[in-house]
Amino acid sequence: MSAWPNPTPPDRWRTDPARQQRADYQVVDLQNLPDDDSPRVELVDGALQVMPFPTLGHQDIAGLLWTWLRCHAPAEFRVTQAVAVELSYDSSRRPDVLLCRADVPSDRSWLRPEDVLLAVEIVSSGTRRVDRFAKPGEYAAAGIPFYWRIEQDPVHVYAYRIGDRVGPGGERQYELVADGADVIELTEPFGITLPVAEITP
Repeated sequence: MSAWPNPTPPDRWRTDPARQQRADYQVVDLQNLPDDDSPRVELVDGALQVMPFPTLGHQDIAGLLWTWLRCHAPAEFRVTQAVAVELSYDSSRRPDVLLCRADVPSDRSWLRPEDVLLAVEIVSSGTRRVDRFAKPGEYAAAGIPFYWRIEQDPVHVYAYRIGDRVGPGGERQYELVADGADVIELTEPFGITLPVAEITP
């Protein structure tokens, strides 16, 4: 039975209920989908999750941060938005903003964890638990060195880096290195002095 049984809209992206129940989708299944009309999905432990539409405020913060990082990041880094990161064979996420290596080819629509220096998630009402708890653990386990969580109303930035702490499964975990609603100052992944007002709509 095909994972995508009806090739025409509106059922084009409907998942196979049996595969979804077994949670046996793999990243390769998403990579082989046609590019046109695909929904924004993430793959979590083999199950597909359609992501909620972002709000205007969420997108404003993402765009302002993308612009700020692009203006300030060294040439060896590249800034992008909402590109999928393959965390494992059956899990992928789409961080709101990413800082990756500049030598990643422009025709890539998927990144590997080793391509990514910083993953940023902007917390919305429908993503609080995932952005605060699930995604940091997944990104750290995949070896992404830095994670930022940005809360809205008011805008507040929490910056994390992989530390020496390990979880119950032996995986490394993030530690908080800076947070604030005024200015964020960091030395990694590059020298950063970010006035939070500059990413506040």
